[in-house]
Amino acid sequence: MKILKIVGIVIAILLVVLIVLPFIINVNSFRPKIESELSDALGRQVTVGNLSLSLLSGTVRADNIAIADDPNFGKQPFVTAKSLKVGVELMPLIFSKQLNVTGITLDHPQITLLKKPDGTWNYSSIGGASAKQSSAPKQGGTSAQNLSVARLNINDGKLLVGKANSTAKPVVYDKVNIEVTDFSFTSQFPFKLTAALPTSGDVNIAGKAGPINATDASKTPFDAAVKVNNMNIASMGVVDPSSGVGGIANFDGTLNSDGSMAKAVGLFRGTSLKFSPHGTPGPLPVTIKHVVDVNLDKQTGTITQGDISIGKAQAHLTGTFDSRSDPLSVNMKLNAPGMPVDELEAMLPAMGIVLPSGSRLSGGSLTTELSIAGPIDKLVIIGPVRLANSKLSGFDLGKKLGALSAFAGKAVSNPDTSIQNFSLDARVAPEGTNANNINLNVPAIGVITGGGTVSPAGALAFSMLANLHGGMVGGLAQAAAMGSGKGGIPFTIGGTTSNPTFSPDMKGVVGGVAQGALGQVMGGAKGAKNANPVNALGGLLGGKKKQ
Repeated sequence: MKILKIVGIVIAILLVVLIVLPFIINVNSFRPKIESELSDALGRQVTVGNLSLSLLSGTVRADNIAIADDPNFGKQPFVTAKSLKVGVELMPLIFSKQLNVTGITLDHPQITLLKKPDGTWNYSSIGGASAKQSSAPKQGGTSAQNLSVARLNINDGKLLVGKANSTAKPVVYDKVNIEVTDFSFTSQFPFKLTAALPTSGDVNIAGKAGPINATDASKTPFDAAVKVNNMNIASMGVVDPSSGVGGIANFDGTLNSDGSMAKAVGLFRGTSLKFSPHGTPGPLPVTIKHVVDVNLDKQTGTITQGDISIGKAQAHLTGTFDSRSDPLSVNMKLNAPGMPVDELEAMLPAMGIVLPSGSRLSGGSLTTELSIAGPIDKLVIIGPVRLANSKLSGFDLGKKLGALSAFAGKAVSNPDTSIQNFSLDARVAPEGTNANNINLNVPAIGVITGGGTVSPAGALAFSMLANLHGGMVGGLAQAAAMGSGKGGIPFTIGGTTSNPTFSPDMKGVVGGVAQGALGQVMGGAKGAKNANPVNALGGLLGGKKKQ
C-alpha cells in the first residue's frame, strides 16, 4: 500500500509540474530571439504572435505567423499562417532556457509565389542573398548556413502562383502538404509534396533537393519523380482561355535540375482535348512521350523528343520555346507521315475542323509537315497537307457540281466522294485559314484546283477550276478554256464548312469564251473576209449573225 501511495504521489506531483511549468516558463520571452533568428536565416522580416508551451507534446506553438515578401515584389506577405508548431528539446528549455529546435510544422499557411517577366521569382532571394552573408553576423545569431531542422512540415496549405504586377488572377493550389526531413541550407534533403490542382486533379512530387542556392533559391538542384492526375488544362493559366485549348491531362515522369539546366522526361496522356475556340472535346486519348531540356538562365527550352500518338496515328514534334515572353512563344516542327485517317477523323472537331453536315472521312492516309510558331495563344501553323486514297462518305460532290449544269454535261451522282489525292498548302492563324495550291483528284469526276480562305467563323471564299471528264463535260465547258489552254469550269465555293455552296464563276467563263473565240478568229480563220470576233462568238453561243 505504501508503494502505491508513493506512486500516486509521484504521479500527482508530475501532473502538477506539467500544469505549472508552462506558467513558470515564459516562452514569450523567446519571441524576439525566434523572430530575429528566422529573419536572419531567411533574409525576410518574420513576425510571430503569442507563444505557448505544451510539455506533453514537447512543442512551442506560435500564432499568426507572417514572412515578408521581397520588397521588389510588393508589400503583401510572402507567407502567412494561423499557427506554427516548433518541436523543442525540453531539458535544455526547462533547466537552461535554451531553445533547441527538433521540428517545425506550419499549419494552414498561404504561400504566394510571383514571377517577373525576366524570370525572377519572389522566393529567389530566400536565404543567403537577402541575408547578406558577406556582412558580419550578429553575436549568437543564426544564418542560412547553420540553420537545420530534423523535420519540416507544411499541413493543409494554400499555394498561389501568379505574375508580379499583374491584374490576372493567380492559379490556386489547395491542400498543399510538404514533408521535409533533415533540412539544411547546405546539404541535400529528401522531400515530398502533394497538392490539389485548380478545378480538378492532384499532383504528387517526391525526391531530393539541395543544397539551397545562396544566390538564387529558384536554381536549387533537385531530382524528383512527378505524377499529375486529372489536371484541367484550361484552369492552369498557361494558355489564354480565348485560345480554346483545354482538356484533362495526366503525367508520369521525372524532373531534375542542376540549377542551370533542367530536364523533363515522361509520358503525357490527354483526354477530352480540344485545340480551338470552336472545337469540341475529342473522344480519343492523346499520348506524348517527351524529353524536354530547359535552360533556366535563358528561360528557353528544347523539345528533343515529342512522340505523339492518337491510336495508331503517329506524329513527331520537335522545336524550341521561350518563356521570357508573355505568353510563352514557340518555334516547332510537326512531322506526321502517313497517319491513318480513321484514327484522326474522330479528332477533327477537337481541332475546329468541320466537315460538310452528315459527312465523314474514312480510309486512306494523311501526311503533313508543319511549322508552328508564335505566342502559344496566337499560333501560326504553315505547311503542306496531303490526303491519299480516302473517302468523304455522305457528301455527293458530283451532285454539287451538277448545279453547274449550264456548263457541264450529265452529272455523276454518288452518295460518297472517293478521293485519290487531295493536297494543299495551309496557313492557319487566329485571323483565319488560307488554303492555296489545292489539287483534288476525284476519279469519277476529274481534277479540281484553286485556293481560298476559311474565316474563324467557318465562312468559305474559294475560287476554283474544275477540269471534268467523261459525261460531266459539256460543250460550253470546253469553250470556256479555249483561250487559256486550261481545261475546266471556273466556279466559286461559298457558304460555310458545314454547308458549302457551289456557284459558276460567270466572269471567268465569259472571259474564257471570248478569249477562245478571238484565238480562233485570229488563228484558224486567217484570210477569211467575213471572219470577225462577233461572228465567232455568235456561232459559239448557238446563233449566227445576219449578213
